[in-house]
Amino acid sequence: MEQKDRGSLRESRQLLVRVFFLINHYAPGLWLSMTACAVLSAVTPYVTVFFSARVLEELAGARRPEQLWRWVIAAVTVTGALALVTAVARRWRDGRVSVREVNHQRIYTDKMLDLDFADLEKQETCDQLSQIRQNEGWTSLGIYKIPALFEELLQHAAGIISAIVLVAGLFSSRVPAKGGAFDVLDGPAGLLILLAAVVLPSALGSWLWGRALEQKQGAAMADQARLGNRMFSVFGYWCFESSRALDIRMYEQQTITHRCMEDCRVFSADGPLARINVGMGGLMEAMSAGLSALTTGAVYLYVCLKAWAGAFGVGAAAQYIGAVTALTGNVRDFLSAVSELRHCMPYLRSAFAFLDLPNGMYRGTLTTEKRADREYDVEFRDVSFRYPGSENWALRHVSVKFRVGERLAVVGENGSGKTTFIKLLCRLYDPQEGLILLNGIDIRKYNYRDYMDVFSVVFQDFQLFSNPLGDNVAGAADYDRARVLQSLADAGFGERLASLPEGLDTQLYREFEDGGVLLSGGEAQKVAIARALYKDAPFIILDEPTAALDPIAEAEIYAQFNEISGDKTAIYISHRLSSCRFCDEILVFDGGQIVQRGTHDNLLSDPAGKYHELWTAQAQYYTTQPDIRNPL
Repeated sequence: MEQKDRGSLRESRQLLVRVFFLINHYAPGLWLSMTACAVLSAVTPYVTVFFSARVLEELAGARRPEQLWRWVIAAVTVTGALALVTAVARRWRDGRVSVREVNHQRIYTDKMLDLDFADLEKQETCDQLSQIRQNEGWTSLGIYKIPALFEELLQHAAGIISAIVLVAGLFSSRVPAKGGAFDVLDGPAGLLILLAAVVLPSALGSWLWGRALEQKQGAAMADQARLGNRMFSVFGYWCFESSRALDIRMYEQQTITHRCMEDCRVFSADGPLARINVGMGGLMEAMSAGLSALTTGAVYLYVCLKAWAGAFGVGAAAQYIGAVTALTGNVRDFLSAVSELRHCMPYLRSAFAFLDLPNGMYRGTLTTEKRADREYDVEFRDVSFRYPGSENWALRHVSVKFRVGERLAVVGENGSGKTTFIKLLCRLYDPQEGLILLNGIDIRKYNYRDYMDVFSVVFQDFQLFSNPLGDNVAGAADYDRARVLQSLADAGFGERLASLPEGLDTQLYREFEDGGVLLSGGEAQKVAIARALYKDAPFIILDEPTAALDPIAEAEIYAQFNEISGDKTAIYISHRLSSCRFCDEILVFDGGQIVQRGTHDNLLSDPAGKYHELWTAQAQYYTTQPDIRNPL
């Protein structure tokens, strides 16, 4: 990312407007609460300065008790009211900020859920999202940073305006006409000197601060920091992953972790970031702070000289010193925030490049017919497909029609096209050639969500959440408990369910509760099958979800599943051909094509066929008993 390419003013304005509406969608009221909090926080110190100056003026002058009481009461009343209102505004702001914090990742999650599955699986899409998250983790620059900068800019702007109001009297108060050197303080030359002493150091200080920031967060440093964060996130928490625990202990893989962490020294005491801090970057920050002190000294000198010359009293002097000192600080910080805002532009551009990824898959408008008889007719008509970026066809000229209520098995070697066939059926991808039809209509014409509701799928790499068991099955917090219980029983989980301490309310896994229940691979697969049954879609697909079970347990589940599928059309993908014997028809895939189809007995009767080859290859492991005492 080229950090100097911050884009035009028009583009920056468009990006900021988009951020405004985007964040307002995920955290309504945030901008208004920040505005109220920023203005009140900025004005309150100046109100205190004003009343303090009035009290000092009276103490240094006539010392009238009644006037002093008026000023003190007014000061206490106004500052107290402001403190109360500011506290309420800050509480409101903090609540909205919390909502924004919680919902921030939803910006990207919602986009991921909306993306075409084909784009979701692309490496460049994953890289884009990873870079955005790493940028935010490293510098917070990007969408995440904008609300804080907005509040900072608004607070400094309100502070500048308040200071100008209080400092106006500094220029209208004239030095008594005595002549001499002090006359220059009221003239244009004195005003120009003061403005130069305030504006020029502030502008130069903010420029130096921006240059220091660019050195720390520039393209080269950002690349190294992202790598450092990635290394730390992978290797820093490696030993906490239970899935790696056995390998780590058996092979002492912690030495790999130590080596990788030692080689990546971006955040170490002698790393590049540290060198910037003690080098030119640190020097620029120090110079920026020094210029601020120089500005404050110049302001003190001007106000004190004018007060000494008799232009105003001690109370007014205190007011002007406080106001002008705050003014210089606000000007400097405002310009620094503007510099940081400009520095955000490449990161915003990167974020919106991801959020603007188009959906190339056509989303139809037809609703799928809700049929009580489940008469859904699906047909592949000369379908061919290859994955994006690949020159090889994953499926080629596949034609098949599903008979309603039948049991269909899909078998073949790894890479033969079985899972691709299911992905196309569920419209996770669209074929490059041919058509897939539902009740004679191209599936691309159907509403995408409606079409997906026709299918219940248990994929090989299914996932369960660290939530109560019932929530995992239903996919929701509010569900039909009787249906969930029946689904679990049908999936063969009934006996295990009876042993769980809290039934459907039993927490799975231990990310959130120490007492969470750990499921074995086979138990988790049964819960996943129960989830598919609970959805009660007319098509149910099992994409090798029983791989963690032994052959006998798998055969039992399939046999039971055959009974509970009822009038559903069921499709099974399995490497174990013995589990598919009960199916009405078996499709044999090889090289992306259907090379055979028929019943188990018919396919096995062809010794030259692929099915016979696969069956024979598997059968030898069950019929051959090697002599382990004499393997040679």
